Amino acid sequence: MKYYKIRTLDNDGIFPLKTKKFLFKMIKREYGYGYIPKYHGDIKNLEEVYLNNKRNSFFIAQDKDENIIGTLAIREYDREFEQFNNLYCRDSTASIWRAFVDENYRRLGIASALVNEAEKFSKNTRYKKIYLHTHKNVDGALEFWKSLDYNITLDTDNHLQTVHMEKNISNVLGNIDSNIKDSIAYI
Repeated sequence: MKYYKIRTLDNDGIFPLKTKKFLFKMIKREYGYGYIPKYHGDIKNLEEVYLNNKRNSFFIAQDKDENIIGTLAIREYDREFEQFNNLYCRDSTASIWRAFVDENYRRLGIASALVNEAEKFSKNTRYKKIYLHTHKNVDGALEFWKSLDYNITLDTDNHLQTVHMEKNISNVLGNIDSNIKDSIAYI
């Protein structure tokens, strides 16, 4: 039986640094490259982007030894894709970033638990929909998001195999007045 805990990342302790290390390890493993300023500035500025902005949040999953085994960030929509002019805005659209689960903990419900917390946070923050993009070449990613009722809005068919998706969160369940502290599961 494996244990994990989902919590909101905060500025206390060493977890922001541990989170950055985990993220760069996962990016290297999944995509085969390291830090690229154009794509990873939010990781370098984790505290400013996610922890010091009330409309953004960062969730981590930890094992029994408090090792980070999963992450998921949520923030105001801030992309400038020509295809989405006037479709998404900061006030009403959140976007998912940095969704990773350590390969030894996959298929145990951790990613779904992280998404659930991000959706509740987004609803509580009065977002109306959530945007994300994923890649068809990341094993299981597209199927995972579809299983959680995210809909494809654009399949770019580009060299990165990028797929843009969204979900209306007005029907997301959960007590929107609660603030996540810790969620614990034994699987």
